[in-house]
Formats: sequence, structure tokens, C-alpha cells
Amino acid sequence: MNYKWSRYLRLILLILAMATGVGAAFGYPMEGLLAGLLLYLAWTLAQARKLYQWLSHPGAGQEAPASIGLWGDIFDGLHKLHQGHLATQDRLLAQFNRLQESTNAMRDGVVMTDARGVLVWWNGSASYLLGLQRQTDRGQPIQNLLRAPAFKAYFDGRDYREPLELNSPARPHLHLQIQISLFGEDDRLIVVKDVTRLFQLEQMRRDFVSNVSHEMRTPLTVISGYLETMVDYSDELPARWKRAIETMAQQSTRMEALITDLLLLSKLETGEQHGADVTVDISALCEQICQDARALSGESGGHQFHLDIGDRHHLRGDEDQLRSAFSNLIFNAVKYTPTGGSIFITWFTNSEGGHLSVKDTGIGIDPVHIPRLTERFYRADPSRHKETGGTGLGLAIVKHVLLNHDGELEILSKIGDGSEFICHFPRSRLDEPEPERQTASLAPGSAPEARNEM
Repeated sequence: MNYKWSRYLRLILLILAMATGVGAAFGYPMEGLLAGLLLYLAWTLAQARKLYQWLSHPGAGQEAPASIGLWGDIFDGLHKLHQGHLATQDRLLAQFNRLQESTNAMRDGVVMTDARGVLVWWNGSASYLLGLQRQTDRGQPIQNLLRAPAFKAYFDGRDYREPLELNSPARPHLHLQIQISLFGEDDRLIVVKDVTRLFQLEQMRRDFVSNVSHEMRTPLTVISGYLETMVDYSDELPARWKRAIETMAQQSTRMEALITDLLLLSKLETGEQHGADVTVDISALCEQICQDARALSGESGGHQFHLDIGDRHHLRGDEDQLRSAFSNLIFNAVKYTPTGGSIFITWFTNSEGGHLSVKDTGIGIDPVHIPRLTERFYRADPSRHKETGGTGLGLAIVKHVLLNHDGELEILSKIGDGSEFICHFPRSRLDEPEPERQTASLAPGSAPEARNEM
């Protein structure tokens, strides 16, 4: 490059020297030099005009202007850059068209918005599922088109760990699942899935369980009644029938408990069981449940109950649901804790909310089972379940009660080291003034020492 520039500079100086020499031959060296400079300037302006005209209309097939010297190399270099730019543009356009074709072939809707929610692009499935119109909706905020309050809160909340489910604004018979991802400078990529079939199957499952449970309840009640009568008069029956009748009565009782739990779980899922939120005294509620747990344990169980309730023990919620959830946890601790074991029930509050911990010294649970413990009928140990007579629905009921109260369940356990179940409730559920700043915070799972022993 430096060599070419030196050559161009020497050529210009040579031309000016020749112009000066021609002028000197006629006795006007300076005039000759000036004439040479003016001619070179005129030629340079002519080349600049060619460049301007070419850059103003750079057609894809248009050749670069013809020239020599420095301007010729400039034209050739710009022409190569222009051709490279066109090739890159064609390649990117082909990739973009391919991307559009692939996304338009998707059954899921894909929508791109900026940080403020202004629509930038969407595929054909999004047009169908959300009713978006390319002619009128581009550049519009998506909140103006999806007016559901739940979607606006989900979009503005920036917590996209869980998807949002709602009905389609354009086709109400469709049930949609919306998942948002952040990219770039807070831009949003929105994926919309049609989950109508899954929603209908789930609804059918709930209806089936509810209807079957209702239909079975009446005949089972009649059977249980006759079996109880036969048990009462078992001494008058032949000896070989006594054990059979007692076993039938026990299994009938288990089936009644199962149907009761199924009906309760069905009501919790559909919201039928959710009553008005009232102020619940956690202290009184836990004391009542502990009395029932002592009766369940009996004299042979010999369990030690330790109840520790903090000073702030009022929670807003459905008292019947909370009683059901806490009873399941405490009764499970009784069932799965060997004779003479200890059960700790602790309620405490901190800056995050209220927490109920139920900890036992039982046989514990293998951590591999913990993620699935709240599933219906899931059993970490079927043989242990058979001995204790549970329904396999207790923790599923606890999970749905906590969901109805904006809470979550935490499970900590190891084989041979007992188990701890912690119900976390948000601060908005506490019916107490916010506690003063404490010097030491209580971490979930580390309950304070018990101060009341029952």
C-alpha cells in the first residue's frame, strides 16, 4: 500500500514538473505549474463526480466507473467491497427467509417484542392463536392486544420461571400456555403453545375422579355399616368368619378414607373447597392437632410432641384447608416415627413470611424420592404404606392447600436421620405487623428450640 502511494505521489510530482517545464520553455514557469495544478484539480473533480453518481445509484450489476491511477484503484476497491456486501446481504436474507419459513412451519406461536412490549415480529401460528394482524398490529404494544390482567402482570413481573396459562383472546375455546424468555436488551421472545387437549384431559381426569368417588361413597357407606354391625356381633358368628369380617371392615375403612381424600383433593383443585380468608390462630390450631396426634399415637406409641409457636402466629387463610394440611403432616410424622420418637412442630416468622416446620426422628426418606412425594399415590416405600394404612394423597393435599395460600412445601430428609416438612407462607398472608430487624435470621429448616412440651 505504501509502495502504491509513493508511486502515485511520484507520478503527480512528475506531471507537475513537466507542466512547469513546458511553462518555462515559454518563459512562464509559475503559470505552467498553476495550469498543471488546475488541470489535475479538474480531473480530480471529474473523478469525484463519477464516484458520487455511482454511490448514489449502486446497482447490483453496475460496473465501477473506468479510471486510471489512484482513482482507478479506489473505484476497483469500492466495487469489490460493494459486491462483498451484496453477497453477504443475499446470504443473510436467505438465512432470514429460511428462519421465517421454519418458524412459520411451527405449530407453536413465536412472538418477538422489544423491552416495552412493542410487537416486532411473529409467525403464522401466533397470528392464529392470538389473533394478531400483520397489517395493523405491527408496532403496537402486545398488552393492548392481550388484555388479560394475568398476562399483563406476568409480562411486567419479569419472573418467567413458570409458564402462564390462559384462554386465547381470538378463540376462547383454545387454552394456551405462554412462556417468555429475555434476550438482547430486555427484549422478549414469547412462545405460545396450544395445550387445549391436555387441559381437557386434565379436566376429564378431575371429573372422573370426582364422579366415581361420589358414586362409590354411598354403596361403600352401606357396606361399611353392615360390616360394623357384623363386627359388633362377631361373637355370635362362627369363629372362622370373625377374622374375615374384621379384615373386611378394616379395608372398608381404608377405602372410605381414600374416597374422602379424593373428594377433598378434587375440591381443592377446582377451588370448590376454598372458603373466605379469615384470621387463623396457628397456635390454637396446632395445639388441637397435637391433641389428636397424641390420641393417634396412643399409649403404645410413646411419641414425644414438642410444640414451639412464635409470638406472631396469625395467618390469613381458609382454616379448614390449613387444618387438613397441618394434620396430614403431623399425622404422617406419627405414623412414620418409631415408638418413643420425638416430633417437633415449630411456627416462626421472618422477613420472608411465616413458616411451619414439622420435624420427626423417624426412619427418613431417600432424597431420590423427594421430588415426587407430592404426586398422587406416589409411595417411597409401598410396604411401609401398607402397614400404616395411608391413602397416598396426604402430601398432594398439602401441596394444593399451600398453592391456594400462595405458599410452597419444602422437604428435607435422609435415610435414618428423620424428616422435616416446612410450609412457607408469604409475608402478605401474615396478619401481623412486620417484625423488627433481627440480629440473626432463621433459615428454613433450622427451627428454634422448643419451649412447650406436650
